[in-house]
Amino acid sequence: MARTALTFTLNDAEAAVFVDPGANLIDVLRRGVGDLSPKQGCAQGSCGACTVLIDGVPHLACLTLAETVEGRRVETSGGLADGPDLHPLQKAFMEGFAAQCGFCTAGMLMAARALLDRVPNPSREEVIEAISGNLCRCTGYEPIVDAILAAAQEMQGNRRMMR
Repeated sequence: MARTALTFTLNDAEAAVFVDPGANLIDVLRRGVGDLSPKQGCAQGSCGACTVLIDGVPHLACLTLAETVEGRRVETSGGLADGPDLHPLQKAFMEGFAAQCGFCTAGMLMAARALLDRVPNPSREEVIEAISGNLCRCTGYEPIVDAILAAAQEMQGNRRMMR
């Protein structure tokens, strides 16, 4: 079958690539456009390492057909920082030792980003629910939950200062 042209917005930049029919989004992101930030994990949708946001909603890139992002906005952890300035989530993960081996970090960051975009001041239970589809074998989750809550507080402070 013939390859298909695919255009979408990736982290605020236009992306265009030819894809094979049935290609999954993780392969297109990593091999097609060179965004290595989403991790290839289980390739079965059970680990969350490949979580990306599509139009602001978390999706597992390993289970998402690439063709479905035509004309849409895709965000990966590679687009969180603003140049050298880390996103508050990235800073909180680093400062709170929430990233150990780093395998789950990209997916956790994106799940957390989606939550904080929807619920700027989440409860601990809301954070736990938001990251429940992301597996971590290193931290025991507490540092991750604490980092997300710390980032939410910092982001709330930044919003108040901007008013």
